[in-house]
Amino acid sequence: MCPPSDSSDDSKPEVPAEGNPPEEQPAGNSVEEAPAGGNPTEEQPTVIEAESAPSAGEREESGTPVDKIEIASELPIMPLTDTVIYPHIVAPLLVTEEPLIKLIDDALAGDRIVGVVTAKVEVEDEVIPTPEQLYEVGSAVAVARMFKLPDGKMQLLVQGIARIRVNEYSQTQPYLRASVEKLTDRIEDGVETEGLARNALNLFRQIVNLAPYLPDEMFVAAMNVGDPNDLADFLAANINLDTNQKQEILEELDVKERLRRLTVFLNHEVEVLEIGSRIQDQVQSELGKGQREFYLREQLKAIQKELGELDEKSMEINEIREAIDESGMPEEARKEAERELDRLANMPAAAAEYTVARTYLDWMVNLPWQKSTEDNLDVKRAARILDEDHYDLEKVKERIVEYLAVRNIKEDTKGPILCFVGPPGVGKTSLGHSIARALGRTFHRISLGGVRDEAEIRGHRRTYVGALPGRIIQGLRKAGTNNPVFMLDEVDKLGVDFRGDPAAALLEVLDPEQNHSFSDHYLDVAFDLSTVMFITTANILFTIPPALLDRMEVLELPGYTEPEKVMIARQFLVPRQVEEHGLTGHEVEVEDGALHGIIRNYTREAGVRNLEREIAGTLRKVARKVAEGEKGPFKITADDLHEMLGPIKFRLDVIEQADEVGVATGLAWTEVGGDVLFVEAESFPGKGNLSLTGKLGEVMQESARAAVTYARANSEALGISPDFFEKNDIHIHVPAGAIPKDGPSAGVTMAAALVSAATEKPLVKDIAMTGEVTLRGKVLPVGGIKEKVLAAHRAGVKKVILPEDNEKDLEEVPDFVKQDMQFSFVTNVSEVISEVLKDGSRSEPGGAGKGKAGGGKGTGEASAGEGA
Repeated sequence: MCPPSDSSDDSKPEVPAEGNPPEEQPAGNSVEEAPAGGNPTEEQPTVIEAESAPSAGEREESGTPVDKIEIASELPIMPLTDTVIYPHIVAPLLVTEEPLIKLIDDALAGDRIVGVVTAKVEVEDEVIPTPEQLYEVGSAVAVARMFKLPDGKMQLLVQGIARIRVNEYSQTQPYLRASVEKLTDRIEDGVETEGLARNALNLFRQIVNLAPYLPDEMFVAAMNVGDPNDLADFLAANINLDTNQKQEILEELDVKERLRRLTVFLNHEVEVLEIGSRIQDQVQSELGKGQREFYLREQLKAIQKELGELDEKSMEINEIREAIDESGMPEEARKEAERELDRLANMPAAAAEYTVARTYLDWMVNLPWQKSTEDNLDVKRAARILDEDHYDLEKVKERIVEYLAVRNIKEDTKGPILCFVGPPGVGKTSLGHSIARALGRTFHRISLGGVRDEAEIRGHRRTYVGALPGRIIQGLRKAGTNNPVFMLDEVDKLGVDFRGDPAAALLEVLDPEQNHSFSDHYLDVAFDLSTVMFITTANILFTIPPALLDRMEVLELPGYTEPEKVMIARQFLVPRQVEEHGLTGHEVEVEDGALHGIIRNYTREAGVRNLEREIAGTLRKVARKVAEGEKGPFKITADDLHEMLGPIKFRLDVIEQADEVGVATGLAWTEVGGDVLFVEAESFPGKGNLSLTGKLGEVMQESARAAVTYARANSEALGISPDFFEKNDIHIHVPAGAIPKDGPSAGVTMAAALVSAATEKPLVKDIAMTGEVTLRGKVLPVGGIKEKVLAAHRAGVKKVILPEDNEKDLEEVPDFVKQDMQFSFVTNVSEVISEVLKDGSRSEPGGAGKGKAGGGKGTGEASAGEGA
């Protein structure tokens, strides 16, 4: 296949250097004067001219015009790609394929005339198109010159003779031959044809003026072409047209229609060039202005350098560049920072983007890319510090010491991701401070309570006004190191709204396999969080998404017992409050009896937060005495509490109340620890209806219905009258009706209260129970055993009935609690009834058995979120 020669553009066929009037010689007919094109190699090519037949130029000299040359009825066909050759136009061609080289050799041995036909479709390099892939109309050309190149290729200079139509291919190997017919142009002389020719010439003049690839002499050559037929071919050969458009001009035999089509193409080219010219003028104007400013700025810099002065902006740019070099940021971040710095340097200080870019660079250079604190891996020292700051919490302390022990052996251990779960006030947040102190790291805390925007974690993109990095990157900058102890407080209270899910954004932060390349939307570069020790805190687990919970190691911090609270108050709370109230230099003593009194009568919590508030209340009274001039020492006893703190807020109702019919003592788990829950059941004449009150959840209501079904199915064995449920209505109520309650663990408590009301036998008040009940009367295990047992101990309960499968959970209960209480493990409701139901009948109202139903203070959400 024959492409156009590299020495000339296929869209600009070769034009003869001198033009002749149309009556003597068409433009481009002087093939001897046409340039031969450049050589691809330094070696001089061999120029070969055939002697067996006269060339086109020789024929012209002998008096035969090109368009009068006789064309054989069968010609060798040379396929072309991406180019079309018109009659009377000189064009260079490069022949690379062996079959086509043989075709040229054979033509040079003959009359030197070949047919050139353009391919319809694109074909691969060095692949010769088949006859089906070629157009029917082409041109007969004369080979004016042939250059034999050292690598065997040929460079030709050909001149178009006439349009031809291929009728039938007679040979396909080694090259194509076909029978052809010469096509004759249809020319109508007249005003319209002349007008079309002049209009086309005028459009071509505009193109020459606008197109950088056309010299001015091209228009002069076009003016010398007087024949409208030759003019149309000349213009089509010298403007930018695609192959299909060029072929369309070649195939049109009506000269008037050819000029019309050419006019459309010329108008389009003029429009494209005018648009390009306007764009170029604008660019040149902007470039000129920019170059002038650049030149003046460079001059100003040179002058300032000679004077030893720098403008404020240059000094700022230099300072930022030095900060980038000293920051130690990785290569990716460094490239981004330098790119932004280059933009900043070329930006006017008054530009709106200047402040945005300056703020971004400020964040980049101030992040602790390589700054870290050295961990103190002394295991004994860490254990001592943890014991100094917190009492008990042995599991958490052991886990931190184990981490340090592993770091002693393997230095590149990734930081653990811990989740402290427990009721408020047990020391989750303060434990983070102690861990940081034990490790020798900086500490940073983020409160996630109520956070609903994903951008709070990942940051805003810089396209927004006032955009900033997320809290993770902000915290690292404040911490000043890349390995702080990072506490994410209240992770269970994250929200979700239309701005995204912050919990989903934390998945990458809290995943050791991903957080080594954490990408903040604002920075848009990776930051390594793998050395950060993340600690999260939560009161409950069931509100944390499972995928997020799976990434954390959960450590439970249960509520404190009364002796533990006394120890914490004596070692930590009282000394801290004495110092905060300015009583350090005065002799102030808070007796253990006073601490016990505060814990029992003025607080009801799993932690020690309210305990510290009440201790502060007593010390404020002492501070007032000191301010009034009274001298110490001051001793706070249990007898002083009423005067200092007012009336008792909580009472141990279970101990002080008598046994009653239909009132059972249950145990509940809440977000703030365990608590005692009373369930009341009453029967009265009716039709067997069941009423449930006390703001019970769906699960708790189902437990009540299951208890009723069990009691009805086993009424005879339980000593209930056979027609009791047909003639009586049942009302089950759980006090503290304003507080939502749910969960299955009150099932046995409801069953016991129901049987007591049906048999009119009282229940033992100081026996508490918990467990899920089935229709068959089986007692299933529930969760929160430690918290429930501690709540029973605080309330003065002497015995606790638990499901048999929960016996293993007593290992977590302190030994002194287990020594003070009895435990009974059951598998069936009948066992519970036999232990709590007393022999005897219902007493009269106001008597010992029917006293006012004491009510544990309706605490929190009973049994909510149990792992039953």
